[in-house]
Amino acid sequence: MLDVRRLRLLRELSYRGTIAAVAEAMTFTPSAVSQQLAALEREAGVALLERTGRRVTLTPAGVALVGHAEAVLERLEQASAELAAAHTGLVGAIRVGAFPTATRTILPAALAALGSDHPGLEPMVDEIDPAEVAPRLRTGDLDVALVHEYDFVPAIPDLALDTEPLLEEPMYLASGDGGDSPVRRRDTPGEAPVRHDGVSGGDVPARHGAGDVLARWRDASWVVSKPGTLCHTMTVRACQAAGFAPRIRHHIDDFATVLAMVAVGQGVALVPELGAADPPGGVRLTELPMRRRTQIAFRRGASAHPAVAAFTAALRSSLPGGRHAR
Repeated sequence: MLDVRRLRLLRELSYRGTIAAVAEAMTFTPSAVSQQLAALEREAGVALLERTGRRVTLTPAGVALVGHAEAVLERLEQASAELAAAHTGLVGAIRVGAFPTATRTILPAALAALGSDHPGLEPMVDEIDPAEVAPRLRTGDLDVALVHEYDFVPAIPDLALDTEPLLEEPMYLASGDGGDSPVRRRDTPGEAPVRHDGVSGGDVPARHGAGDVLARWRDASWVVSKPGTLCHTMTVRACQAAGFAPRIRHHIDDFATVLAMVAVGQGVALVPELGAADPPGGVRLTELPMRRRTQIAFRRGASAHPAVAAFTAALRSSLPGGRHAR
């Protein structure tokens, strides 16, 4: 009989690539992980790993076993959900991961609704970039999370996880009234400014072609998120698609701070609609034909878990302005 705990280690090795990384994620020592994987090979009766120096790769039999492990772990999540549903009332902790914009604009109302409907639940929020969510969901460090993807940064599929769409929002080019680019921004002749719902602080010009708008700012300084985040990758790829590499001056993750920097002439930036709420004076927002899509992520098989379902319902009932995924 194959040990489920060892199957979980093998699956993590398929994602992380090294025994040291698996050990760190699962709070084991590397030697303990090696011993458990060796025991799994004995149980399987066939080689599952190939060792080349410090690197470990899965054999074809190991890859096949990981596929079965995914199915087994999904069924265990379903079993856990059914057992939890047999209890009367929801109690205990639910560990939630969310990116900063969602933490500020979506979660407060959702947590209030969750507390009203299920006072026995104890949500525990951890602010985290979506790029770091998948491994923490797989290891059980999180129960549910809000993640996002951009047009230029699609989500990477993870066989251990499921997602449900939550909302979709447009992206904006944020620039100062004066700006710092030699190629100054000019409104399209004859263009009538319009206000976009959910964005205050002045009229918002109608949508432009993304490449046309961004190309005007090829010589500007840019304010972007930290390297390694999806937001950083989104800005770099959008600018590359417009034919240039952004000249990055500041690395800032909080969009309110990004807009404050834009307002005092420190650069231009790409911001999503939720991040562009209540911009400071002196900031111009140009809507682009680009989108950010937010999803609810959880371990495959866990969607019916009462705590996850309750949190999902609270999120959907609390979206600002009736927003939803299209």
